Amino acid sequence: MAQAVANQVTLSGTLAELGALRYTPAGLPAVEFLIRHESERMEAGTGRKVRAEVAALAFDTVARQVAAAGLGTALKAQGFLAAKSQRSAKIVLHVTDIEFMEGAI
Repeated sequence: MAQAVANQVTLSGTLAELGALRYTPAGLPAVEFLIRHESERMEAGTGRKVRAEVAALAFDTVARQVAAAGLGTALKAQGFLAAKSQRSAKIVLHVTDIEFMEGAI
C-alpha cells in the first residue's frame, strides 16, 4: 500500500532579511531570504504566542518578485520544505508562490 506524501507549507509574515539576487549554474535567478512570523495559536487547549524566523529560498519569477520587495513587507508564502542544497541538510522553505500584502498580517 502506497503511503500518502505531504509536504506543503503556507506561512505569512514579513520579509526580515534579503540576500542578493544571484544566478544558478543553469542561469535561474535565485534569492535567499528570511520570513519573520508572529501569531497566536491554540495548543493543548491554551493560547500560545508563536514567533519564528524561517529561512526561505526562491527561484525564477518568485525570486525576482522577492528581490524587488522591501524589508518589512507583509507576505504570504507557499512552498515545500527541503534541504538548502545537496551539500547542506539545513531545512529551508522553498517558496513556489508568494503574495505581497498591504498592511500588517
